[in-house]
Parts: sequence; C-alpha cells; structure tokens
Amino acid sequence: MTGHRVALVTGAARGIGAATVRRLARTGWAVVAVDRCADDPDVPYPLAGPGRLDALAAEFPLVRTVRADVRDTAALRNAVELAEGEFGGLDAAVAAAAVMLGGGPVWEQTDAQWRTLLDVDVLGVANLARAAVPALLRRPRPRSGRFVALASAAAHRGLWGLGAYCAAKHAVVGLVRGLACDLRDTGVNAVGVSPGSTRTDMLRATADLYELTEVDKLAEQQLSGRPLEPEEVAAVVAWACSADSFAITGSVLHADGGFTA
Repeated sequence: MTGHRVALVTGAARGIGAATVRRLARTGWAVVAVDRCADDPDVPYPLAGPGRLDALAAEFPLVRTVRADVRDTAALRNAVELAEGEFGGLDAAVAAAAVMLGGGPVWEQTDAQWRTLLDVDVLGVANLARAAVPALLRRPRPRSGRFVALASAAAHRGLWGLGAYCAAKHAVVGLVRGLACDLRDTGVNAVGVSPGSTRTDMLRATADLYELTEVDKLAEQQLSGRPLEPEEVAAVVAWACSADSFAITGSVLHADGGFTA
C-alpha cells in the first residue's frame, strides 16, 4: 500500500498512453500500465511490443505492467485488482488504447474493420469503465476519482476515408457523457480528451493511409502549425486525472492544437 494516487492506463506501451504513464509517474503517481503488446491480424500496421511496456517499469519504481487486451474484461479486472492489491486502491483510469482503420468510403469498410474499431475503440473503453469504476467508487468519500477516455478530433469532425473511425470516436464521447451522468454526486468524474494530429505511430499509419510521406501535412489544419507531441497531450490527460479537475465532467477537453477552433 502507498500514499500515492493510483492510476491505471491502457494503451500504455507507446504514444499518448506511454507519455501519460511517464507524466503521472514523474509527478508522484503509482501506475498500472496495460497494453496488448502484440500485433493484431486485423490491424495493418505494427502495434507495440512487450519491450516498450517493460521499459516503463524499468524507469519508475511505482509502475507495474500488465499485458492485456482491452477486449478482455476479465483481464482488465485483474489489472484493477493488481492496482488495489499493490497500491491500496484506484484514483484514475485512463482509456488510451485504440486503433485506426480506414482508407475508403464508409460503405466499403469491411465487417472486420467495423468489428475491430468498435470492439477496441468503443467497447474497450466501456470494458475499462466496467472494471475500473467500481474500484474508483470503493475509495472513501470525499473522493476525487477520474475516468478519462481518449477520443479524437475525429469525434467532432468528419474525415475522408475514416468514417468508421469517426463513428467509433463519436461513440466514445457519448459514452463519457452517459457515464458522467451515472456518476453524478459520487466524487468520480468522467472526461474525454480529444487529441489532434499527434506525433505517434498511429499518425504515421494515418499518413500512410493517405499516401503522405510527411506526417506534418496531417497537422496543416491545426492552429499549432505542427503535430502535437505525445507529452503535450499527456499533460492534459494528467490534469484531467487530478483532483483539480473537479469542475470538468461529462465534457471533452480539446487537446487538438486548435483543429476544431
């Protein structure tokens, strides 16, 4: 048991998820970092390997790692049990695991693409809520639990060739809003964070989908003038996890470099 605030982060092996683990750990949090750490036959680009998750545990003494797929609710519950058993409870859950699929109009998206997007990007968030929210509520009052889901600028705009992905991310925003209502007056908030183009492996995969050699071209509509760095989005996520974010629930923080301005 520790006196630290405790978080569980999915999609933790790379990108915004890994940056969030590092941000939280550097500011005194204990973290359970969860990632599938294996490629998916229905995802046409490489996913993170186990070495990237192991590196987080090597960096920080209060980071524990779990290899689990967010489609597996039982595995997520085991990760929550680890957080409670190792660190004494859970104060924040961050749903950062997601995949990006597309490349053509909505009517040409395959059954496998739809299934993977909805199962990982939407049900994966719901599965984390099912596993983690009861633990957040087990903290004694007054509590300041936080459930934070990574949505996307695609949750607020249509994007060519990414209609199914847009639909999945719109659903994440709806899930967060409904969850926030369910958590009314509990001291646990639910918040979405919608990143814009962020310099991650997923952005590289998106550039490949659009046959772009330079990922920076995907940020041309952002007022920032460049892709965001994962650490810049993680700073927003970490604030959303903090007790200072009490006023924000059922809302979306647009960490998109001004894309939706």
